[in-house]
Amino acid sequence: MSDAITLKGVTKTFGTKVAVRDLDLVVPTGAIYGFIGPNGAGKTTTIRMIMSILFPDCGQISVLGHESALDAKDRIGYLPEERGLYKKMKVGAFLMYMERLKRESGTGSRKRVRGWLEKVGLAEVENKRCEELSKGMQQKIQFISTVIHEPELLILDEPFSGLDPVNMRLLRDLVLEQGRRGATVIFSTHVMEQAEQICDHIIMINDGDKVLDDSLTEIRQRFDPRTILFESLEMGADSSPLEHLPSVEDVTRKGAHHEISLKPGSDPGHVIREIVNAVPASRVELHRPTLEDIFVQIVTEGGASGVDLDNLRAGLRSRSAVEETS
Repeated sequence: MSDAITLKGVTKTFGTKVAVRDLDLVVPTGAIYGFIGPNGAGKTTTIRMIMSILFPDCGQISVLGHESALDAKDRIGYLPEERGLYKKMKVGAFLMYMERLKRESGTGSRKRVRGWLEKVGLAEVENKRCEELSKGMQQKIQFISTVIHEPELLILDEPFSGLDPVNMRLLRDLVLEQGRRGATVIFSTHVMEQAEQICDHIIMINDGDKVLDDSLTEIRQRFDPRTILFESLEMGADSSPLEHLPSVEDVTRKGAHHEISLKPGSDPGHVIREIVNAVPASRVELHRPTLEDIFVQIVTEGGASGVDLDNLRAGLRSRSAVEETS
């Protein structure tokens, strides 16, 4: 089975700014890949080159076996970061039209449209104009328009921006459903927690450079846990003995628990036994590094100069303001 997307030596500049630098990438058919990194890292520029909206200064791109995504456009579903609907059209008519544009038969199914509207909790809006809907509702309608023709390749650029937690979970489950159907999914986000919940492979991009390209399983195996969460069995118990354990680098109180940072090369299992012997505990567990932790570690260990870690973490965690969705 051929790969869905390949990029070889792709570079894109805007004036003196290098947006994407010498990027190699292979996305196998049927995989769910996460493009993650802070805003401005180069994720959207990469997606736009894959979609032939922008063209690279140099390098080669293949999409579904073609040199241009335009040659396979009916097999692709693309949800861009900038949303757009035909606001004067009624919802049902809009979705029928979008499906007719993409399906080889050139027809749309009212039954399929109604089924999708019911699935996202918007069965009652079929005869409303798109402009009458809240922004969150409009976003769900645009998601439907992206997937209703059952594309082989699904590209989602910040798809959860503006959604409340309930609708984020709904769309997350629908994206996973598309993966189970067999679609190849590219999921771009700066909120790394979302990528951990959805993707089986991660591409980390920072300042135009790919800094990590691996499966989520292999990433977790490579970046060993370096933190243990500890809660004392007794309120107000003295935790100072933990600071003197030979493998402990630092102990930080975080509300009701402590975070215990381990020295490089320490055996977490051995340290946990030492902790339990030193202070009676109600909870002791490994805290695996998040993708955010791993990203920050890669950036700082890579020698990136002038990195403001507080701003970097804020950029990775930030979400757009929640919009009204019902």
